[in-house]
Amino acid sequence: MAKAKKKATKKVATKKTAAKKAPAKKATKRKPNAAFMKKLGVSEALAAVIGAGDRARTEVVSALWKYIKKHNLQDPKNKRNILADDKLKKVFGGKGVVNMFEMTKHVSKHLK
Repeated sequence: MAKAKKKATKKVATKKTAAKKAPAKKATKRKPNAAFMKKLGVSEALAAVIGAGDRARTEVVSALWKYIKKHNLQDPKNKRNILADDKLKKVFGGKGVVNMFEMTKHVSKHLK
């Protein structure tokens, strides 16, 4: 006598219970870091580039990038590098080429 083959059936997962969702959090604005928003004095070398007056660190970096873009001082091959002109060389400690990440280190020396 030949045994009857069992037909293979595919098991399908079913949802027996509804998944519970966590209550949605209220969207809150991020608070700016007080250290970045504190007004700092600007040295004469940096004031020649971005203008005189007390500014927050974030404003200084934004003003520097405006100056860099306006005067086309980014390296065309590697946009991370800044090709310093005479004014920026004073800020960057005499260096002709500065990496954008290195820029903030040099700028922090000119903030009081």
